[in-house]
Amino acid sequence: MRHYDRGSASGINVLVIGSGGREHALCRSLAKSSRCARLYCAPGNGGIGRVAECIALNPADHGDIVRFCHENRIGLVVIGPEAPLVAGIVDTLGEAGIRAFGPSRAASRLEASKGFTRDLCARFHIPGAAYARFTAADSAKAYIRQHEKPLVIKADGLAAGKGVIVAHSDEEAEAALNDMFSGVFGTAGMEVVIEEYLEGEEASVFALVDGETVLPLATAQDYKREGEGDSGRNTGGMGACSPAPAMTPEIRERAMSEIIAPTIRAMAQTGAPYRGVLYAGLMVTAEGPKLIEYNVRFGDPECQALMMRLQSDLLEALLATCDGRLGEIALKWSDDVAVSVVMAAQGYPGVYERGSRIRGVEKAAAMKTVEIFHAGTRYDGNELIATGGRVLNICALGATIGEARKRAYDAVNLIDWPQGIFRRDIGRRGVNRGIE
Repeated sequence: MRHYDRGSASGINVLVIGSGGREHALCRSLAKSSRCARLYCAPGNGGIGRVAECIALNPADHGDIVRFCHENRIGLVVIGPEAPLVAGIVDTLGEAGIRAFGPSRAASRLEASKGFTRDLCARFHIPGAAYARFTAADSAKAYIRQHEKPLVIKADGLAAGKGVIVAHSDEEAEAALNDMFSGVFGTAGMEVVIEEYLEGEEASVFALVDGETVLPLATAQDYKREGEGDSGRNTGGMGACSPAPAMTPEIRERAMSEIIAPTIRAMAQTGAPYRGVLYAGLMVTAEGPKLIEYNVRFGDPECQALMMRLQSDLLEALLATCDGRLGEIALKWSDDVAVSVVMAAQGYPGVYERGSRIRGVEKAAAMKTVEIFHAGTRYDGNELIATGGRVLNICALGATIGEARKRAYDAVNLIDWPQGIFRRDIGRRGVNRGIE
């Protein structure tokens, strides 16, 4: 086993990579651990700066990150976003003797290439949508004309959660293909995957994996579309709730045994053992759960809802994942429901303005069982400034989903930000299912 720098004798120094609401939620949970000596975040944001020391490091500059880790005796690096994982940051850190939470570059292909994942699922009989892969627009257009709509058209590579279009007609499908092959999503769209449209209810399943042992986490459900009633464009996520209303114990067990566990065995068999957190986006269909896609990191904003409910020591769990000791870990979760509402800058997920001032966040955060996680923010003295597309995550716990929703939206209503937008129906699916 590789020897890692474990940090100071009194505890472990931790570096979190990222700058969003997910990383703020992770930092908040890590800061609670008695084993966390010093907590850094690179580059962080305005809210993260209240619980960790923000460091001006570029996550794409692996050399600078390695140097910082050695100079500050970092015992664990936690990588939040997908891009550094896909670029192989875990491999670089491992070669430098630095322990990192996340999958290798080879294992990160589960998110980096939708075509790779579909091929893997087909080879190992993991339930999912029928699909085809294309590298040219003409052959892709011929395919869509021969198949019933709707169809799901996906950029093969990373597109910040936005490279998925549900096409209800040949015209919509062709427009999506034209966008992808013309470079709207950069190199991510140079290959596309066209999939069967699955009917059902979406849910997210998360698990920690140490290469062999799989430890299920709580479930969640996110709201990807910009508009209420799941209308409009895809975004990085406009809200989430945990647990996922559609995930009954039976469906959850089937998801683990039919989808997650076979994937972990398949990755080991193909020479890319998986370590880190695996996030399966599922469609709960009439036939059971089917895989929509994999992400190789905590979802955003699902992570915020999960961290609200986690009662165990997150740092201990992440260390056990890295060290192959997941079999020793049992996690405790609150029975409460968590609802997270994203406040975004007007214009998101398209063109939006930066620099508007936000007031009332402290008042909202003072509410019982409410946490405000920052994404695109910075402080100018005592004034909070919006700097990104998704800006705040207003999260609340409640004994029921109805109670959690009310608290979250009561907190939203205390925030004075005229340039902010949000959906008013986060958690509504659970209420509609009679889960009050």
